[in-house]
Formats: sequence, C-alpha cells, structure tokens
Amino acid sequence: MANCIGFMSYKKSNNLYATSFIILLLAAVFSAIGGIVALLIIRDAFAVFYGLQVGLYLLINSAIIFLIAAFITLIKKYREN
Repeated sequence: MANCIGFMSYKKSNNLYATSFIILLLAAVFSAIGGIVALLIIRDAFAVFYGLQVGLYLLINSAIIFLIAAFITLIKKYREN
C-alpha cells in the first residue's frame, strides 16, 4: 500500500526525494496501525513489536528509494557535464 501511494505521488510530483519522504512518513503511520491491530488481536503488550516490524520494512524501503534517487541525480549531473 505504501509503495502504491508513493508511486501515485511520484506520478504527480515527478520527484523521487518527495516520494521517499512520503514512504518514510507512511512507515510511521503503518507501523502504528500494525501495532494497534496486533495489540487488539493478540492482546499482549509485546504484540506491538509485531506491528513495528512493518515499520522497519518500510523504513528500509524508503532508504532504498532515497539511495536510488541520489544515484539517479548523480547520473543526471554527470551526463550534464
């Protein structure tokens, strides 16, 4: 879901940096939602950590997108020179 939202925002703004930032923000949102859902289903205080795993994967995902954006920017700068 976060990647779909990021893709739609990329189509609108055509900016990879903004897209990686949106996915970074969605990592916090989906991590909180996942923690609450896991807490309601499992009914244990440690269930929040299951929800936080979703946030970890989205943080890694947004870091990868940011690195791709930086790499593409470097390639564009190199081709201009």
